[in-house]
Amino acid sequence: MSALGLNLTARQRLVVALDVPTAKEALALADRLAGRVGMLKVGLELFCAEGPAFVKALQARVPVFLDLKLHDIPTTVRRALEALLTLDPRLINVHAQGGPAMLEAAVEAVQAHRRAGGQTELLAVTVLTSLDREALAALGHAGPPEELALAYAKLAHRAGCGGVVCSAWEASAIREACGEGFHRLTPGIRPAGAATQDQARVMTPAQALKQGSTWLVVGRPITHAADPAAAAEAIVAEMQLV
Repeated sequence: MSALGLNLTARQRLVVALDVPTAKEALALADRLAGRVGMLKVGLELFCAEGPAFVKALQARVPVFLDLKLHDIPTTVRRALEALLTLDPRLINVHAQGGPAMLEAAVEAVQAHRRAGGQTELLAVTVLTSLDREALAALGHAGPPEELALAYAKLAHRAGCGGVVCSAWEASAIREACGEGFHRLTPGIRPAGAATQDQARVMTPAQALKQGSTWLVVGRPITHAADPAAAAEAIVAEMQLV
């Protein structure tokens, strides 16, 4: 198991979601946030709009979490990862819902990349933080989100993934079930008093760290702030109190 994510400072644990539509805006934010945060998250919308060259430019400023949530048959996911891993992002993810064979194919691709000198760590997405119990019931799962997230985390752990993307509400149970070295990246983090927006299961930074999150993903409270650098510093300061 990789040691990535252990013994990190509060600043290194902060991941900022680049929820902006263009490379120009994203790179301007990266310049303002460089040295103040641990990683920048590039999601599907921004990656599709701007492509691999943009990710390379971004990584020259701040390490990148490539949040594409790959989910397909095992061969397709492995080949997609082999192409994406040429960018050597710090983190990349797939959907745990893809099943054991898909997860194992993804792990094989990332392990080969790391043997060749790459740094990328593979995470598996458990249950999206936009899904609550009612939404999951509509998808055929009658239990609580925490139950499904823990089952997916155990599946990802057995397959050899380095950790999961989960709600902070599940981080403690996943740490207990899978061990401290199995990392937990938690989106849906909102400073006290901030709007929840389209996230259903959220926590403050301090609460999330106490629950066992390895990395915290914060988006609009930083990127839409009048002063993103100051907003990031305020969140780091809150994290340092834990």
